Amino acid sequence: MGAQWKAKGKELAANAKGKLFGRLAKDIMIAARAGADPAGNSRLRLVLEQARKVSMPKETLERAIKKGAGLTGEAVHFEHVMYEGFAPHRVAVMVECLTDNVNRTAPEMRVLFRKGQIGTSGSVSWDFDHVGMIEAEPAAAGADAEVAAIEAGAQDFEPGEDGGPALFLTDPTDLDIVSRALPAHGFTVVSAKLGYKPKNPIDPASLSAADLEEVEAFLAAIDGNDDVQNVYVGLAG
Repeated sequence: MGAQWKAKGKELAANAKGKLFGRLAKDIMIAARAGADPAGNSRLRLVLEQARKVSMPKETLERAIKKGAGLTGEAVHFEHVMYEGFAPHRVAVMVECLTDNVNRTAPEMRVLFRKGQIGTSGSVSWDFDHVGMIEAEPAAAGADAEVAAIEAGAQDFEPGEDGGPALFLTDPTDLDIVSRALPAHGFTVVSAKLGYKPKNPIDPASLSAADLEEVEAFLAAIDGNDDVQNVYVGLAG
């Protein structure tokens, strides 16, 4: 949760696929500005790998590449905007948006932050590290995340829960190098991107069940906004 908040529960997960495809399409369009050929565009290659992992329709994927690369004649204007502040109970939050209209997104964020507190630029980002984040799952029995992290050049790793993907953390400039190296050490990359990791995360156990429920409800509302790409939260675990 400290690396990136994700909605919980089967119902939320079932409703999230369309939203996920929409977010990936934005990422593809932004990446494709540097070229439509993934062989020469590492950022695009990483996003495309993630899109294929979640079975994004090929037509949607190809349309996003062409649109981002300017091959369709359509102009793509997305601004990258970060909003910082606190969820209820002083839990730090960084919200990453890609928007075609900041004048729409900004007031929507202010409304969503009413149950917490919106801050100015830098108000909580000082307490987060900007890192490469690679989710990867063991491709074979006996694959060791610690060994893979060392051999592939990752800075750190967090083991997966209940057999789920491990999280490998890298220097931002090493994201592509490490993601390419991990398969040789027994791990299949699920996703790879830049993100934010809290330096001093709050232990969820320090919050009451009711307080934690308030935080989760706040995060779910933020994540439900169409312009939000990622939500990074100062909670451990």
